[in-house]
Amino acid sequence: MKCRHCGTPLTHTFLDLGFAPPSNAYLSNQDLACPETYYPLKIKVCDVCWLVQTEDYAQADELFRSDYAYFSSTSTGWLAHAASYADNIIKSLSLDQSSHVVEIASNDGYLLKNFLSANIPCLGIEPTESTASESEKLGIPVLREFFGEELGLRLSANNLQADLIIGNNVFAHVPDINDFTRGLKALLKKSGTITLEFPHLLCLINNSQFDTVYHEHFSYFSLHTVQRIFNSAGLRVLNVEKLTTHGGSLRVYGCHFDDIRETCMDVSQIIETEIEAGLQNIVTYQNFQIKADCVKDDLLSFLVNCKRSGKKVAAYGAAAKGNTLLNYAGVKPDLLSFVCDAALSKQGKYMPGSHIPILAPDALRKYRPDYVIILPWNLSAEVIAANDYVHSWGGIFVTAVPNLHLHQ
Repeated sequence: MKCRHCGTPLTHTFLDLGFAPPSNAYLSNQDLACPETYYPLKIKVCDVCWLVQTEDYAQADELFRSDYAYFSSTSTGWLAHAASYADNIIKSLSLDQSSHVVEIASNDGYLLKNFLSANIPCLGIEPTESTASESEKLGIPVLREFFGEELGLRLSANNLQADLIIGNNVFAHVPDINDFTRGLKALLKKSGTITLEFPHLLCLINNSQFDTVYHEHFSYFSLHTVQRIFNSAGLRVLNVEKLTTHGGSLRVYGCHFDDIRETCMDVSQIIETEIEAGLQNIVTYQNFQIKADCVKDDLLSFLVNCKRSGKKVAAYGAAAKGNTLLNYAGVKPDLLSFVCDAALSKQGKYMPGSHIPILAPDALRKYRPDYVIILPWNLSAEVIAANDYVHSWGGIFVTAVPNLHLHQ
């Protein structure tokens, strides 16, 4: 395999999680009687451009199916994050009725509805039927396609170039990162702005966030690598912000390379921080497997001890990162009775690989578990606040990443 960006042969393994099914391929009762597809989940790192990337096995259309079960609007915290972003970017770029906003991977309209309410013309690009339909119910026009250079050129030729292109947590989901980035350039107006949000590789490494690795994430980014990818397509990283979302993310602001706006100092400062942390030193990547194994082993020991002592354990949040963690640890229903999730699209189904049943949140009241493991640990404050009644019977919330922690 060669690097998706620079073409260098990949010889260094960053992380090997064995075999796993796609993390968002939730199962119905009928699916349990059928074979389940597993793919190798191995992550490589390029020692030239430092792009961290999955080995090529699963294809995008196998991962992002028409019944895709992730709906962005399920999280109240994420909705607030989207609304705040929209309000700020509308003001900073002076967007109005003459502007055009395009969001790539617009999901269920969680973000574009804020531009719609401000009377700013917008377009969503979303290949999954389940989420695109929800977006259209809000009045948002949606193209059901995967984005790349061909689509960017086609929209540009139809006078649909964008003043603002948004990509929240989509850059990592792209198999052909160079084609996607060239598409951004083709779609962007001369003085337009791109904003991309993605989990920061530095946070993944520093905080042992190996459960954010799954097949739907083809790439894991440092700012250094994103800057290289942008430059190769004739774009420039204009500014960057640190975010707390997804355990630590970056929001990158991009523009055409010859845009008159000056690059902010924050860009070079964050890249320097990455270098100091060893993100351009192969030893940093070779030592990460040990961190992942410690998280896995601690969780498994905790669950086995709970079973031996007769304690009841459930989980909250049927998140993709939870599936990575449970499958790597080999957790099955004998150790974890069920997972609660607020998304109706997941309730009544089963976690891929582990086959743990997914129930509505009120199952916690019925079964009164001693421990509730929060699988989307990045939302732990939101989950605890929404389900604080668990404490009434002495229940304790638990997170496993970056280390096992009881929230007492």
